Amino acid sequence: MEKVMVTLRRAEADEQWCRRLRTGVASALSELHLPGLTVNVRDDAVRASLMTLTTLDPPVAAVVSIWTHQYYGAAVTAALELLAPECDHLAAYLVTESVPLPGPTGPPSARTPGLANVALLRRPADLDQATWLTRWHIDHTPVAIATQATFGYTQNTVVRPLTAGAPRIDAIVEELFPIEAVSDLHAFFGAADDADLGDRMGKMAASVARFGADRDIDTVPTSRYPLWGPVDTLRA
Repeated sequence: MEKVMVTLRRAEADEQWCRRLRTGVASALSELHLPGLTVNVRDDAVRASLMTLTTLDPPVAAVVSIWTHQYYGAAVTAALELLAPECDHLAAYLVTESVPLPGPTGPPSARTPGLANVALLRRPADLDQATWLTRWHIDHTPVAIATQATFGYTQNTVVRPLTAGAPRIDAIVEELFPIEAVSDLHAFFGAADDADLGDRMGKMAASVARFGADRDIDTVPTSRYPLWGPVDTLRA
């Protein structure tokens, strides 16, 4: 099984567009018999997140995750053709998926509870691939889980872009937070008080700086809708 992640960038992405993407467009995608599909949309429930960072213009308004037997097969090609008219800029990436903290499962098409924060990472030029992966996967992972209120954590390392002109992205991180984290830093970091918040933020900042995730990064607040797929793909 392979995973393809598709970013949809759009200057205007209102609630009607978000709903159509996860309903009507998803229904059309279901005709392609893809093994798994999850739609993340930047909708009203999370749009005002305090932790939003953007380098891309227009910004990412949705991320569609496709599980497939062949990233180069006809089904993925048809899926991208269906998604392209829904946005100003579409980019698809083949990724390898690691899940250090599986999230909750739920009924198909139901919204996953909380804030699904999606981060687009870029490897700094002064770090080789092996060092970057070690600092991110081995060193940073336990720090991220210990210092934040995450209840689901997925790391997607980009193998290569699949569409012409795709912006450079080296990794796509998916994290689940309590919905209160949209507007409350204490809830985002799971902090008991201001002193605890400062300690957690300091540890997190030092850790992300070691692999370059403190700069040149996009963070996209989304609502997550796992529509169908094998049980393990419905975990966060």
